[in-house]
Amino acid sequence: MASADAALYDETATLAEEDVARTQLYRLLARLLARPASGDEFAFVQGMTGDETDLGRQIALLAEAARRAEPDEIPHEYHDLFIGLGRGELVPFGSYYLTGFLHEKPLARLRHDMAELGIERDPSVKEPEDHIAALMDMMAGLIRGEFGEAAPLDRQREFFHAHIGPWAKHFFRDLEGARSSAFYAAVGGVGRVFMDIEEVAFSME
Repeated sequence: MASADAALYDETATLAEEDVARTQLYRLLARLLARPASGDEFAFVQGMTGDETDLGRQIALLAEAARRAEPDEIPHEYHDLFIGLGRGELVPFGSYYLTGFLHEKPLARLRHDMAELGIERDPSVKEPEDHIAALMDMMAGLIRGEFGEAAPLDRQREFFHAHIGPWAKHFFRDLEGARSSAFYAAVGGVGRVFMDIEEVAFSME
């Protein structure tokens, strides 16, 4: 995924190489979308390198965007995109993308599946569980085995198709084109291509 020092995103050595890369990407997207990047996270992104694949090119663009960006501006960009005065430019929740409203049936279905999988809501987080960052984090946890045993591929597929696949790519595309996006447009590009890769891979299994 990247040649930069991956200490921030270190994963268990028992995972297959491709699953380590998947977990790192899900975790990276989760951290960048949950809040404005910290100094260490921003430095990590600046040091990433890509390759000639579609995803590698998007990763290189993300690293370039991080090197161009003023770190002090990132919180303002994040605020305009996701918080705003009353509401940000984008609403990063599955229920909203799928129904036009928050706290709808997609969130209830997610909570049901979370309970079955042993995923507990972080009491310090006030947003609904269908926030894009939370879902990226859950997917990383399923692959890594943070909720018990590592989830088998068919369970990962079920979770992805139920809670991520129907809307996340649309969100990432919107993030790429949002008026307030500069650094986060590149985050959107990585997310969009990664969602395409995951969807294709799950369909081939």
